Amino acid sequence: MTNHSQSPLHLAIIGGGISGLATAFFISRLAPDARIAIFEKAPRFGGTMQSEHRDGFLFEAGPNGFLSSRAETLDLVRESGAQELLLPSNDDARIRYIFTDRLQRLPDTPPAFLGTGLLSPRDKLRVLGEVFVPPKKDHGDESLRAFGYRRVGRAFTDIFLDAMSAGIFASTPDRLSINAAFPVVAELERQYGGLFKGMLKKRKKRTGPAGILMSFRGGVSAFAEHLAGTLPVELHANTPVTGIAPMDAGYRITTGAGPGPRFEAETVLLATPAYTSAELLAPMDKAIADKLRAISYSPVAVVGFGFENLDPLRGFGLLTTTGARQPILGVLWDSSIFPGRAPAAKQSLRVLIGGQRNPDLALADEPTLIDTARAGLENTMGLHDTPATVFVKRWQRGIPNYPVGHLANVRDIHARIRAYPGLSLNSNAYFGIGINDCVVNSMACARRWIEERGR
Repeated sequence: MTNHSQSPLHLAIIGGGISGLATAFFISRLAPDARIAIFEKAPRFGGTMQSEHRDGFLFEAGPNGFLSSRAETLDLVRESGAQELLLPSNDDARIRYIFTDRLQRLPDTPPAFLGTGLLSPRDKLRVLGEVFVPPKKDHGDESLRAFGYRRVGRAFTDIFLDAMSAGIFASTPDRLSINAAFPVVAELERQYGGLFKGMLKKRKKRTGPAGILMSFRGGVSAFAEHLAGTLPVELHANTPVTGIAPMDAGYRITTGAGPGPRFEAETVLLATPAYTSAELLAPMDKAIADKLRAISYSPVAVVGFGFENLDPLRGFGLLTTTGARQPILGVLWDSSIFPGRAPAAKQSLRVLIGGQRNPDLALADEPTLIDTARAGLENTMGLHDTPATVFVKRWQRGIPNYPVGHLANVRDIHARIRAYPGLSLNSNAYFGIGINDCVVNSMACARRWIEERGR
């Protein structure tokens, strides 16, 4: 079986998550005559952007939105005609909590920081003394924990940065590279000599408001489905790619089991997780495959609960610290964050379990996960109510982890892939895990594709 057009595709995109969809969108805008096909092994497009409606509640299996501070994502939404789907978060979503030995509000203003019980007076002085800490002399990579200990002290790192690591990466500060996971923070030290100095100078330069959390009516999958439906490309759902082989000009792509249907393409983009890309590239280049396999993923379980008689929640939710020794990473108060996530007068939340702290627990059976989630709610929120609706999603390899050395590894991977003209990589395994990161990287990927083809 050959391509539907009976001639080689200009581009075959393997992987129909947000990276693959966004890249296809940008290329189709820059080169309307490009023949593009997207191959997705799942029955639907969107990757981890999965939303499930259950008993009137809406649960996100993966990401629940993006910050509006990046214009590229908002532009993608509007240019694809999905602006009516946009859904801003409630004002209460700015209220956040950390659980150590008790639940305390995350300070979001200087007076609140001075008054917080999360740090001792001595630890607060250590944080404020960051302005006197000299910048790192070399540009070598270091862990978030080492960076935090050096600049803001142990207590702030072990509470605030630890909780942040769990909430964003399902990881821990010692297992994250400051340069790979939080490049903007690292750049503040490099460019301005310190965090407070950099934040003050950037605030003076900022002309507009800071971003707010955005999502979509119907959940994030509603946007993924809309974007896929607007693309002027061939869409192949339920079509796993099982092989890629170089030809004299371009690549042959095999799909399905055994000698499944084959397609030919001048160029190929692997918009797949690193471990999937590794398996596809192993027959071509074992060294690249081994480096891709070195990119690890944190297993995560999401347990959603819908409550009928719970008092209204007010806030974004809570994160726990490693020192709290809780069985959960955190809780997202979904019905408080976005409207329409629960029926009127009802409440919903999602509990995050596992990550780098407790990877095995994320893969437990559903009854164990539900019991673990309920125990976490009792311990952190004092919540004993029985949920009316339950949702469970396990991600064996959920969120890419960016340890020290990650950037060197992925830069080497991208340098080595240049030995194969027309072959490229783009997913959240490399230079950012969020929706905004994927969109920005996809725009850059599309522009490189155009430049390399001389269009």
